[in-house]
Amino acid sequence: MSDTVVQITGLGKKYCLGQHSGGTGSYRRFSEAMLSSVRRPFGWLHGQADIRGAAESNEFWALRDVSFDIRRGEVMGIIGRNGSGKSTLLKLLSRITPPTTGRIELDGRVASLLEVGTGFHPELTGRENVFLNGAILGMTRSEVRRKFDEIVEFAEVSKFIDTPVKRYSSGMYVRLAFAVAAHLEPDILIVDEVLAVGDVQFQRKCIGKMGEIAGQQGRTVLFVSHNLGTVGALCNRAVLLREGRAAHIDTTNAVISDYLAGFKEDVTYRTVFEPDLTKPVGLTSVRIEAISPTGNTGMFSVTDKIRVTIDYVVNEENRGVNLGLTLKRNGSPLMLSFDTDTAPGLQQIRTPGRYQAALTLPSILKAGSYSIDLNIGYLGIGLIENRPNALSFDLEELSIDYSAKSHSASRVGEIACSIDWNTARTSDHPTDNS
Repeated sequence: MSDTVVQITGLGKKYCLGQHSGGTGSYRRFSEAMLSSVRRPFGWLHGQADIRGAAESNEFWALRDVSFDIRRGEVMGIIGRNGSGKSTLLKLLSRITPPTTGRIELDGRVASLLEVGTGFHPELTGRENVFLNGAILGMTRSEVRRKFDEIVEFAEVSKFIDTPVKRYSSGMYVRLAFAVAAHLEPDILIVDEVLAVGDVQFQRKCIGKMGEIAGQQGRTVLFVSHNLGTVGALCNRAVLLREGRAAHIDTTNAVISDYLAGFKEDVTYRTVFEPDLTKPVGLTSVRIEAISPTGNTGMFSVTDKIRVTIDYVVNEENRGVNLGLTLKRNGSPLMLSFDTDTAPGLQQIRTPGRYQAALTLPSILKAGSYSIDLNIGYLGIGLIENRPNALSFDLEELSIDYSAKSHSASRVGEIACSIDWNTARTSDHPTDNS
């Protein structure tokens, strides 16, 4: 038996922008035909040549000439920027849409989880959808029944299993959909970014289950994610898609390194404010930049040092002014810091002029979305200027050193830090309780 379970040869997918998806000769509703005649009442005068020319000018190739193989028991990662063709590739592999060119050969049953509730009928209960999905995968009722309790326990929806899934939350949808796809013994499991909908604990369960499917059961997994840390920890090999083409197919670390090297621009975010000259002090700008030991990649990584630089102007001599910064993660305040915390001398007289303050954020931040609030005012009296959400940025798990798990978004807690543990053997005898 061949070790190759997925063989992709010269795969391409073309769309015609601005045209009916059915293409020439497809059936349309009467209302669509009427709307077309209103938009172009004399379209028939232009003839077939004009129609062909318009179609060619609106061609868009979401994928073009993609070829690679996937072996049995392999976890293959698919990465790339938004719009690179990742989701299109998975839809072709899942046979949701046909390819324009090329060929796909799949050896075995395929289960796909591409969006919330994939393959579910909203009017059916969770129980009914489990058996429906099993039938779609070609399983007998007795095979599904044997796995049923395990599926419900994994999805944590036992209380709602006989409720129509249209009443499920998005998280419940994902939990049950993944549990069905993972437990009904597909030969090939295809998973898109949909797991991001679930909570952190469930994401961790899913990652563990995918590793078990491949490692212990010898099945094949295709995994798309923007979380490069998870891709690196889970996948044996990876494919980098750029503008619809397979730019690099190699070991995961090599492909991720190539992906990061593609971000050439400097990492600098900046917000400029118009100061009020009638006030004694005013903020003029704030910017952040990544100070990375591996150089700028165009993204902020959890392993980068993030420097914040704040410019402000003092219009008249004053005393007791302080500058404050609040760092928030996903909208929740993490810390508040003042420029006078470590430099109390700043509370003395500040003479007119332009000033610049700089600080480095603590390197204990986890992956997530962050924002910065700024304010400047008189200590213990009140604010002169307040700038909520002055600047926003994201931290990604981009480190190639996957042993640095302290920064993983899947860990509980608000911060990420590596703590030195001291371990010593206290006795040569395991039974010695002294």
